[in-house]
Amino acid sequence: MLDAIEPLPFAQVVMRGVVAKRRTAHFGWTYGYYSRRTEPGPPLPAFLVPVRARFAEWAGLDAELFVEALVTEYPPAATIGWHRDAPMFGDVVAGLSLGAACRMKFRPYMSPSAIHDAEGPRRTTHEIELAPRSGYVMSGAARRQFEHSIPALTSRRYSITFRTLRSR
Repeated sequence: MLDAIEPLPFAQVVMRGVVAKRRTAHFGWTYGYYSRRTEPGPPLPAFLVPVRARFAEWAGLDAELFVEALVTEYPPAATIGWHRDAPMFGDVVAGLSLGAACRMKFRPYMSPSAIHDAEGPRRTTHEIELAPRSGYVMSGAARRQFEHSIPALTSRRYSITFRTLRSR
């Protein structure tokens, strides 16, 4: 799997004028980190089709409902800050973790307008270890009522994230 991932056409992630340490490759649908819009993208590479099928079976969905595959490369020291996946994506997000293990942290989501009224610092309420070759499915409250982050790593990690598209 790593041999198939490494030559993918990764692109830099630029958010609010800052280049992130991680790089991404989008398939099926793309997401503009600056524009915050999604649009059709290149088809899934053949090696991702059976992976998508396994995650869809696990999530109880038709494989075609996972319309986007996002492959992310996290070099050492890369992080991903607190966020919820973009709102145009649906209620089911599934991921496969490859390479280095990491901790995925969760805390209740708070809208930006409500953060100013919060009392005290916001803290992690849940954590899971994503071991190499492990997977996860986020849906329901985990998807909509919590945000997640991944702290800096000491070794290279890749993730493959499959997302559904929200009904219009």
